[in-house]
Amino acid sequence: MDTAILAPGCCLTTKDFAVLEAMLARRRAFADPIVPTLEDKLSRSRVVSVDGVAPDVVTLNSRVIFRVDAGPAETRTLVQNEARGPVGSSLELATRRGMSMLGLAEGQSVVVELADGRRERIAIEQVLYQPEAARRAARDKLLGAVQRPNGLRLVYSAPLASGPLGETVGMRQTINDDDPGPSAA
Repeated sequence: MDTAILAPGCCLTTKDFAVLEAMLARRRAFADPIVPTLEDKLSRSRVVSVDGVAPDVVTLNSRVIFRVDAGPAETRTLVQNEARGPVGSSLELATRRGMSMLGLAEGQSVVVELADGRRERIAIEQVLYQPEAARRAARDKLLGAVQRPNGLRLVYSAPLASGPLGETVGMRQTINDDDPGPSAA
């Protein structure tokens, strides 16, 4: 059997769900052995908005620390295609491990059955970086910097006048001249 035994709390963003649906459609056409795993993942996952996913959930492009069985901790970025980045720094979504980790939260684990019948347990230890959480933090920081007391927001601020009241600063004024032209000074 080529399916992962999913943890009950598997949570996918709408974006990740759409990526898996497209992957399933392409792979069904070629009778890919990962199709049952994809179908299982899609049917058993809870789907949330991109803004509603918890920051400790593994999403596409998340940087994750995990363990396989009792082995050493590994750190990888879950990617759709492994074409970029240093060798060994990423884990492709289309692998059994990558597919199984997507949607799990810190502290959750999943048992994956390999092609040869052996099983391995993958435990998520920490989500170091999640793009959705980083995007929310950047947006909140920007909004927080712009917010003013009483809900007012600064739209435009003119420089403080440095001259006496009524004096025009920085403009050359001439009397009875229609077109002063550029200044030669």
